[in-house]
Amino acid sequence: MATPGAGFWSFGSEDGSGDPENPGPALLYGDGEKPMETGAAKEDPSSAARKAPCTCNKKPCGCQKEDVNYAFLHASDLLPASDGELATLSFLQDVMDILLQYLVTNFDRSTKVIDFHYPNELLQEYNWDLADQPQTLEEILSNCRIALKYAIKTGHPRYFNQLSTGLDMVGLAADWLTSTANTNMFTYEIAPVFVLLEYVTLRKMREIIGWPGGAGDGIFSPGGAISNMYAMLIARFKMFPEVKEKGMAAIPRLVAFTSEHSHFSVKKGAAALGIGTDSVILIRCDDRGKMIPSDLERRIVEAKQKGFVPFLVSATAGTTVYGAFDPLIAIADICKKYKIWMHVDGAWGGGLLMSRKHKWKLNGVERANSVTWNPHKMMGVPLQCSALLVREEGLMQSCNQMHASYLFQQDKHYDLSYDTGDKALQCGRHVDVFKLWLMWRAKGTVGFEAHIDKCLELAEYLYNKIKNREGFELVIEGKPQHTNVCFWYVPPSLRNMEDNEERMNRLSKVAPVIKARMMEYGTTMVSYQPLGDKVNFFRMVISNPAAAHQDIDFLIEEIERLGQDL
Repeated sequence: MATPGAGFWSFGSEDGSGDPENPGPALLYGDGEKPMETGAAKEDPSSAARKAPCTCNKKPCGCQKEDVNYAFLHASDLLPASDGELATLSFLQDVMDILLQYLVTNFDRSTKVIDFHYPNELLQEYNWDLADQPQTLEEILSNCRIALKYAIKTGHPRYFNQLSTGLDMVGLAADWLTSTANTNMFTYEIAPVFVLLEYVTLRKMREIIGWPGGAGDGIFSPGGAISNMYAMLIARFKMFPEVKEKGMAAIPRLVAFTSEHSHFSVKKGAAALGIGTDSVILIRCDDRGKMIPSDLERRIVEAKQKGFVPFLVSATAGTTVYGAFDPLIAIADICKKYKIWMHVDGAWGGGLLMSRKHKWKLNGVERANSVTWNPHKMMGVPLQCSALLVREEGLMQSCNQMHASYLFQQDKHYDLSYDTGDKALQCGRHVDVFKLWLMWRAKGTVGFEAHIDKCLELAEYLYNKIKNREGFELVIEGKPQHTNVCFWYVPPSLRNMEDNEERMNRLSKVAPVIKARMMEYGTTMVSYQPLGDKVNFFRMVISNPAAAHQDIDFLIEEIERLGQDL
């Protein structure tokens, strides 16, 4: 069996760059890019040929095995080539070997999270150009190994960089199956099982939100930003259905409201829909990042006095940086009073609805007109998996349908309500539901609950470890609302400085340098950013079920190690 070369799968190196105690060149103040590493990773000679698998049903098999030499084979030799079955099975088994070896390293704490190289290094190290003539299958397998060699191990227990982390084995299997099926979600006739599973899964999610009997509508979309834009689109149509045919010129000036800590996708949606970013009014937040309802009502009244028409309030359940949950009950009361569509962006925090311990943080979500919920974040479903749930059934269909007669014929022999494509903005739509559905079957609701409770416990563990630790300062006081823990690391050189502009300028450079060093060593990854008048700070988020207390301890000590000389 062909195996990847050692150069692709060992994470140490002769110069010690894989050893945290003896790292390669780390990024320091004023340093440029690392010196170029010379030489490409070496291929194992055995990768060129292997014995093809047999397709007979005899056990044990006595069939003569044929040699498959990838150095002389191309994609045109694989199925549907008339004699391509053996070569196809052999090739795909070798691809699977590459994937499985990568999976094992994903969870190995002794391996790097990232094998960081600068863009110019990777561009010069390998030939990435597209050519007129095909590569051999030997070269194609090499491409696969190289791509994974430099991929970020997002399932690694010490990867904390984004809201979407972890790698679920059942979800991965579902993704492989989905790609194998290679179909589209627009009609029942070409995706019967997947369309039914979307129906069942969205109904269950609406039940969990609290809409009686799971009534309503919804769709899986390409990420939370698109789900939020769907909500804006539907809210506008609900208030002014004529906008669909006549456009924005036929309706009054609309305004939307969201918190100053909300996701940027609300403004992006307004720009894309022709409403304009100036028509998104940002509402002040309290010290913990929650929208202030009194400011929301004040700004609504002001907008109406100016002749504008408020059409949507987008509350956030789990803000991106602080992990804050807006007070949904108070916001729902205001939306009801002024007859405004209430949307809840629960892309990050929606998963907490699966936890009996934490779902109270979304109290009032059942009063929303629409909800964004991203299972690919807190629930660990492989990317991408985002749902837009709508309380009023049929509204999404009326808003988006175009009656394309070549897809949505009205005289089909089955129930046309299962042809869901006309309620989507897309025509081609990926099957995103199967990953979530299969994981739900494998874990049960209690499995998701245990995962979420564990991640929030780890966040509280981190908070308790650093709240009184020398060199760490919390950005906001109090226990974390979600798994977000925001903090500064203050190196020894700054600890006794007066709190003035010079100190803030120097402190703002600490997190970026530590992050760069993390990536150079490859030991861990965590994000940072400024917010408002607060200079760069670390934003730790935990959604990876592989993470444990030892990984939190490691992160703290690694930040101290990498930043003590700054």
